[in-house]
Amino acid sequence: MIVLEIVSFLSLVFWILLTLDRSRNWPAEVLLPEAVTLPTTQSDLVVAIVPARNEADLLPATLPALLGQEGVSMRVILVDDGSTDGTAAVARQVAESTGRGDRLEVIEAGKRPGGWTGKVHALHRGYQAAGTPDWLLLTDADIWHRQGSVLSLLRQAEAGETEKPFDLISVMARLRAQTFWERLIIPAFVFFFQLLYPFRRVMQEGSAAAAAAGGCILIRRQVLETAGGFEAIRGAIIDDVTLAKRIREVGGRLWLGFDPGVCSRREYPRLRDLWQMVSRTAFTQLDHNWALLMVTLLGLAIVVVSPPVVIGLGLLDLVLDDASASRSVIRAMIWAMTAWLLMTRSLRPAVRYHEVAAGWSAALPVSGILYGLMTVTSAWRHLTGKGPSWRG
Repeated sequence: MIVLEIVSFLSLVFWILLTLDRSRNWPAEVLLPEAVTLPTTQSDLVVAIVPARNEADLLPATLPALLGQEGVSMRVILVDDGSTDGTAAVARQVAESTGRGDRLEVIEAGKRPGGWTGKVHALHRGYQAAGTPDWLLLTDADIWHRQGSVLSLLRQAEAGETEKPFDLISVMARLRAQTFWERLIIPAFVFFFQLLYPFRRVMQEGSAAAAAAGGCILIRRQVLETAGGFEAIRGAIIDDVTLAKRIREVGGRLWLGFDPGVCSRREYPRLRDLWQMVSRTAFTQLDHNWALLMVTLLGLAIVVVSPPVVIGLGLLDLVLDDASASRSVIRAMIWAMTAWLLMTRSLRPAVRYHEVAAGWSAALPVSGILYGLMTVTSAWRHLTGKGPSWRG
């Protein structure tokens, strides 16, 4: 049973190192600050760009909150990218019904040129129509903003004090986690994102880590222009991270954090819906590298999936009473149990943040199996030429 020992020991070492690595621990303190007032001096201090495709059902729940932001001079440009459900008409109706018709402009994305992904092209069209505001707020149609969230973003931009101000401020919107599958997948999704792009490192000047969450990004327009605008990332599937990397390359400063009052209202009631969300970009995250795919799957198997498997196999072996292997098996089970406990502890803050019962923290091994299969699906779609052109 030496194999069980090796596997459980490797998993244990990983979770111990992760626990000791403060930069990769859950950044509970990285919260967008509350902002009460902030003086505005220009007529279009902020222009919000909302790319939308078939979002008629969600806009009545999210658009009023964006249009109703107070204390800041702002207008909203909704870019309708070929919707077939009346998205543009619904947006106008919502704006008129809330008395904010003067704050909303709806434009058509038009035909997408070759080499552009759908969402980036929609953002580019909004950027072209925005004029010359100080700031651009890039926010998805499913995102609900608490009152004062835009003020908070602006305030955070100037929070550098002795350091230089931030140029791109992004909030990881709190995703919906109410159904069985959402509770199993969503906290793990945000947890893995934070492992790949540690929020604390993203904010450190000079750090190689660069990331943003596409649902809510406030970016300084002049810095975006310096970075080449959206044309510089026109083919990006993971557009938010690619944009953050580009801003970092031109010397811009990044901030990435949380705000419980910036939430996604999109529902993922079926496993199929979540599968599509993850598999859409998983292989792109691996740079379409097949060797890296194999390493990733092996890593998931050893680090995340193996602890309960080792415990189960160990119990089976002890029941069969193979005395010659019992010490090895017991060691493997102890290491696997310790690794599983540390894993559960690491996931717990993400589970708590999404207001999910604590018991779901122990389900990461199951989530790991699903994420591995989703990544394989993503690779298969790439191999068969069925990769995405739009990211919702």
